[in-house]
Amino acid sequence: MSRISLKDFAVMTPSYQQYSFDYVLDSLEQIGISNIDFWGGIPHFYRFDYSEEEAVSYLKLLKRKAEDRGMRFVIYTPETLAYPYSIADPNPKTVQRTIDFFRLSMDDALTLGTDRLFINTGTGLRDLSVEQSMDICIEAIRKICDDAESKGITMMLEQLQPYESNLCSDISGIKKIVQAVDSKALKICIDVVAMEVAHEDLEMYYREFGAEKIGFIHFADAHHEICGSGDLPLKDYIKTLEKHDYDSIVDLEINDAIYWFDPHDAHKRSLDYLKTFIPAN
Repeated sequence: MSRISLKDFAVMTPSYQQYSFDYVLDSLEQIGISNIDFWGGIPHFYRFDYSEEEAVSYLKLLKRKAEDRGMRFVIYTPETLAYPYSIADPNPKTVQRTIDFFRLSMDDALTLGTDRLFINTGTGLRDLSVEQSMDICIEAIRKICDDAESKGITMMLEQLQPYESNLCSDISGIKKIVQAVDSKALKICIDVVAMEVAHEDLEMYYREFGAEKIGFIHFADAHHEICGSGDLPLKDYIKTLEKHDYDSIVDLEINDAIYWFDPHDAHKRSLDYLKTFIPAN
């Protein structure tokens, strides 16, 4: 049985969206986190604010800044959940724009030094049939994964909560996509908050998909709030991951908008709680 330590944890950065990226690095250094889940959104990085050459130069600069502090980028999370992107929209131009954006994001991830790229389905239009939207979504993910496989990228597919998606909010939704796409480049990111909302647990995911398909964990207390502030069985999650020899990243998604004012404090309090039952190394 493998042992998870705090060095296996990362921080997802969208909660820092009202701060500069230099502030993000300062904050993570102070709380002792060296793994970064880099959110692609203003003000940290939006691809179309840069030419290709400028984007490469800027991302290399961020990589050097992180490495100078002993940090690394472990996944890139481009912002695709809503406007102007969708891989389930009935407008083919919208879907193609999103696919093209993911292709650029693959190159950006590699420039940052990571071969992981985050993806979710978003939602189909709720006044269309779920089947129609799912067909569009699966075909788009298949195209994205074909490109990812050729570039050595692994796509991490997350389930969402029902208010975020009518396509993929539980095991059955993920299973349908994973089976239909059938790509070595597609793995699963389990969001423990969405998992609990769906009345599921980690053992169910391991039984359904096996350890080899589970590649990433989004970790937080209820409503994506500070660890230890709610009633989710966070200690049990860690025990289950260790039981199944999970050897990837546990990603803190302390991502409720209530923390935008002071994301540093939110993550410090989460780490202080985790230190009570997870070793540093």
